[in-house]
Amino acid sequence: MEEIVVLKRVVTVLAAASAALMAATNVGMAQTKLKWAHVYETSEPFHTASVWAAQEIGKRTSGRYQIDVYPASQLGKETDINQGLSLGSVDIIISGSSFAAKSFPPIGVTYYPYTFRDADHLLAYTKSDIFKELTKGYEDKSGHHIVAVTYYGVRHTSSNRAIKTCADMKGLKMRVPDVPAYLAMPRACGANTAPIAFAEVYLALQNGTVEAQENPLTTIEAKKFYEVQKHIVLTGHIVDHLNTVVAGGLWKKLSDEDRKIFTDVAQEAAAKATREIKEKEAKLVDFFKQKGLTVTEIDKNEFRDTVIRTTRFESFDYRKSDWDRIQAIK
Repeated sequence: MEEIVVLKRVVTVLAAASAALMAATNVGMAQTKLKWAHVYETSEPFHTASVWAAQEIGKRTSGRYQIDVYPASQLGKETDINQGLSLGSVDIIISGSSFAAKSFPPIGVTYYPYTFRDADHLLAYTKSDIFKELTKGYEDKSGHHIVAVTYYGVRHTSSNRAIKTCADMKGLKMRVPDVPAYLAMPRACGANTAPIAFAEVYLALQNGTVEAQENPLTTIEAKKFYEVQKHIVLTGHIVDHLNTVVAGGLWKKLSDEDRKIFTDVAQEAAAKATREIKEKEAKLVDFFKQKGLTVTEIDKNEFRDTVIRTTRFESFDYRKSDWDRIQAIK
């Protein structure tokens, strides 16, 4: 009888020890803390989707990863966080291909004006062979891995000058990000571009330092640029997107199972944000009209033809053959 009691006690002690060991192991594994950074406001879908993804990765990996999201340039501007992937100061970012192009220029061809017809064309591209080739080229050069793509919106022009044709932009003082492909359309049409920092654009429009800028309608609304502009001109010159990028150092350490979890969650988050952006974008033309702005449709073919006539792909280190393949995607 005593032997049975002793045996039960031994079993109980071993079970408790095993449970304690498992708990300690889980706690230890939960110490893998990661930083996810971006430059967008906390109210924007890019942030809310990132927070969801960070929490979801934690759940699906049983707490082995704790990911903290740093929005609104808290860990630096877009150039800084892209460099941070290599420096080890960030582990995951969302950022445009225009910045990825600094490591591998051909991936930036998606920013050549009028490359994509609409959001659906962009999303079809992300499932294509040319997308796989360009993202592999970026990974080979940078070491970092693109796991998902989010639709950012169609870039349009806001201005205090009425614009109906490309020629109407001649001499226009216009803020444009200091990225070659963003500059292509305004410069082809004769605008005088200024690379004012994003955080200073509202004030620059307000005090007349510049009289125009370009961004998706959702950004024009979020940053309240409509308060200091009279016209929304639907130039639709770039169908923009953001990549979710995992630092090469982290990607190499992940098991195949964890790589799948990170990829699946990032793509689900991208799909969530994409849906929200498309829904919001569809309502904003009426919103701007209600705010008293004039919304103008333009002949995109005229703008597109002017860009193609005056702006060589090779000047950006893009390959026209890549652009042609993207154009052929249905």
